Amino acid sequence: MANIFWSNIFKQPENEVQTIARLWQATPLFRDIPAKQTAFLCETMHVRQFKSEEVIFNRGDQGAGAIMVLEGTVKVMTNQTELASLDVGDFFGEIALASSENRTADAIAVSDAKLVFFLKQDLEEWIEYEPRLGARFLMNLSATLAQRLYHANNLIGQ
Repeated sequence: MANIFWSNIFKQPENEVQTIARLWQATPLFRDIPAKQTAFLCETMHVRQFKSEEVIFNRGDQGAGAIMVLEGTVKVMTNQTELASLDVGDFFGEIALASSENRTADAIAVSDAKLVFFLKQDLEEWIEYEPRLGARFLMNLSATLAQRLYHANNLIGQ
């Protein structure tokens, strides 16, 4: 049990936007993006709750942006094959930040989940406001997509 007389009374608990910003900051998408700018962008992001086994999106749905797991677990599947199991801080669907193509897999909540939606429209507005950082973000997005493609090619080639 913590001694309340010697606790740090000046340390404020994180609010949800700060938690979201910290989690995004830990991803390769936000490498070299200042924490202050990440927090600013996170204020435009949308948080949504999903029940266990609820479909987040289906393969073929129009993609609108990337999604990060804030609470719970999500599985990504295609053709009855599980591609990934994602936990707090993991992100998926980032192809939709680069292209308006349809989703390439299904995403389903394994447990009750809270997800953060980073919409392409919000990214585009931020890029207009912060073009240099936007360019850095787009380079990070390109590197992330290339890494995922490289990994997928290695799996197929085995």
